[in-house]
Amino acid sequence: MFDFPLYSQSLSRRDLCKVAVGGTLSFMLPGFDLQAAQKRGPERRKSVITLWMGGGPSQLETWDPHPGTKIGGPGKAISTVVPGLQISDMYPLLAEQLSGMSVIRSMVSKEGDHERGTKYLKTGYRPEPTTVYPALGAIIAHEAPDKGLEIPQHISMGNTQFPARGGYLGAHLDAFRVPDPGKNIGNMRARVGDPRQERRLENLNVVSQAFRRGRTTQTKKTLHQSTIDRALTMMSSEQLQAFEIEKEPAAVRAAYGDSPFGRGCLVARRLIEQGVHAIEVNLNGWDSHANNYTGHQTQSKILDPAFATLLTELKERDLLDSTIVLCIGEFGRTPKINPLDGRDHWPSGFSCIVGGGGLKGDVIIGETDPTGKKKKPTEPVRIQDLYATILQTLKIDYTKELISPIGRPLALSDGTPIQKLI
Repeated sequence: MFDFPLYSQSLSRRDLCKVAVGGTLSFMLPGFDLQAAQKRGPERRKSVITLWMGGGPSQLETWDPHPGTKIGGPGKAISTVVPGLQISDMYPLLAEQLSGMSVIRSMVSKEGDHERGTKYLKTGYRPEPTTVYPALGAIIAHEAPDKGLEIPQHISMGNTQFPARGGYLGAHLDAFRVPDPGKNIGNMRARVGDPRQERRLENLNVVSQAFRRGRTTQTKKTLHQSTIDRALTMMSSEQLQAFEIEKEPAAVRAAYGDSPFGRGCLVARRLIEQGVHAIEVNLNGWDSHANNYTGHQTQSKILDPAFATLLTELKERDLLDSTIVLCIGEFGRTPKINPLDGRDHWPSGFSCIVGGGGLKGDVIIGETDPTGKKKKPTEPVRIQDLYATILQTLKIDYTKELISPIGRPLALSDGTPIQKLI
């Protein structure tokens, strides 16, 4: 199997055919069940939206502020609708929408490098040379596929250096990448009229049939015809409208913010309504080795309205009960402020927000030392524990073992569910 990550803006029909001949395309597109997508509340199949904070946001300028202390910096804290929970004053909109969400302030990792940290935090397994582990979204698509979808089941929006991968589950479970969400995703419409398109497909069929002669077994392994059929189904599917936001009210689009991340969160809500169950929205720019505070002010102006509006709409549309929302990055930032007014990498005691989908809400887990002297937080939580919790909530057996291409039995997660959240 070829391992091609899929870029929605760079796939031409010629590229499609080349890949289909040589191996599987990086998404599989089964058909759509409208009734399932229209369900709301507890009877709806559960989904996950991951808001990925690329670069590693500071816990002290987001969800775990320590104002008035040596490590707190110039930031202040504000109360939220969750009793006893304060967050950075950079997030006034989100503070009013956190009901039902929980904050973990004691995430721990053994990886302080961006690439290794990202791979660990996206998969729940530390990277190693012999195995490429699947991201959480790929596991969901693999274990709970929706045969009703004509669009990809695992989608990543916004640019990211380290995209969510299918790993040993196969390149067909790599996230379908949409670099500029809310815009034309590209190469989804034929560039010629219907008569010419039909002639092209007829000619392609002649070539395909000729290639299959004497190679029946080999061509079945490539999924050549299946890939073409599914791609053509996607190109003609009304479900593609989920990626389009032009018909959304102007006030709604403005509430999310006119940024790739804001539009991505709006598209994520639309994809959830369409029936997609694994979505990632990326916001880069958190690597604040210098000017940490001002950098986080800039980022908060993007994250605060988008995150708050996403939660608002999921609640208003009765979708939060069936949608887990996770906001996390690869690590946090050091308590100590460096000479450049920045904070460096800190994989001990960083924070995330998680909730919805049946998880217990309004929970605060862990504490970090307000003096910065103690490295370890209370109640440390590993990423594999968080993913075991999420998979169990999705009714996916996180202990299930699959055999990797090199013959290793590997559990979907080797973590332990977090009892406070289930």
